[in-house]
Amino acid sequence: MPTFQVCNRRSFLAAAGAAALSPALRAQQPQPPAYAPRDWSGQVPVRYPDPDVIALDNRFRRYMIGNTTIHRLYTGTLWSEGPAWNGVGRYLVWSDIPNNVQMRWVEDDGRVTVFRNPSGYSNGNTFDFEGRELSCEHGNRRVVRYEPDGTTTVIADKFQGKRLNSPNDIAVHPDGSIWFTDPTYGIQGTYEGFKAQSEVKDAVYRVDPKTGQMDKVTDDADKPNGICFSPDYKKVYVADTGMPHDIRVYDIDGKGLKNGKRLLTMTNPLASGQNAAADGIRCDVDGNIWAGATPGVQILTPSGEPIGVIRLPENCANISFGGAKRNRLFMAASQSLYVVYVQTAGAHIC
Repeated sequence: MPTFQVCNRRSFLAAAGAAALSPALRAQQPQPPAYAPRDWSGQVPVRYPDPDVIALDNRFRRYMIGNTTIHRLYTGTLWSEGPAWNGVGRYLVWSDIPNNVQMRWVEDDGRVTVFRNPSGYSNGNTFDFEGRELSCEHGNRRVVRYEPDGTTTVIADKFQGKRLNSPNDIAVHPDGSIWFTDPTYGIQGTYEGFKAQSEVKDAVYRVDPKTGQMDKVTDDADKPNGICFSPDYKKVYVADTGMPHDIRVYDIDGKGLKNGKRLLTMTNPLASGQNAAADGIRCDVDGNIWAGATPGVQILTPSGEPIGVIRLPENCANISFGGAKRNRLFMAASQSLYVVYVQTAGAHIC
């Protein structure tokens, strides 16, 4: 028999066999271990591999490190949000919204200090391509930039003469523009800001800080929350914590967006039928989306397939890749800050 016929026959039989065994193979997919409470003080060792870094699909295994564990770096906040990594200072800044402060964890010795008090009830934070911190302030209903001399520059506080709601999360584009979401969470009560009437529809905005031009790029989300770009900056993802509980994806078209569509509706992959919602989101260098969502952090492929979970004992609001190799995932979760090494890196500067 000619060689090509043998190869084709073998390929056919292998494919047929795989198809026949597919139910069995599916049954052999990783089964998540039952949750067991653990001592987060660091005094009781955790056996490798960490039982709370969970592969839902074998595609996630390439991002798992078998001899590392999740660590709690700090506890004592009321609602942790907006982690952002500063590579020059080697520190992570994050917000404790109800306490009206920004906190800082310093990598060299692990100390935690109050970084900014008051913080304008800041939520999302990031750094621009010049290393300057940008923050979304619930209390002042604005986006600001902190300059090297300590002064504050207002990037956005009004749209078409009307006050913003409460800017929530933020991302920077290499063209210099600043993108942010603006739901109403900060003005719904007095816990995370000041109660007030909404003057504009919940939306996502793009600002050119050099010219001051501000454009509404979309308002089709109920409560636009987390925002991040794809690794090549050709797409933008927006997490909706409103009624749809979904993540939407758009193609970037100059200063605007096109081809908006739902990537997926969020659920808890460890509890069948239980709804979830993605808060803060980040992309890794392979384009996977890492989302703060029940039961901790969910990892999704670029096409929206859940492949992994990092299970935490608290609700995780937002995340950031950091460290010298950008392979440490920092997780701002309710009262605490957690971190774990992963076998990938963040796609962007923050």
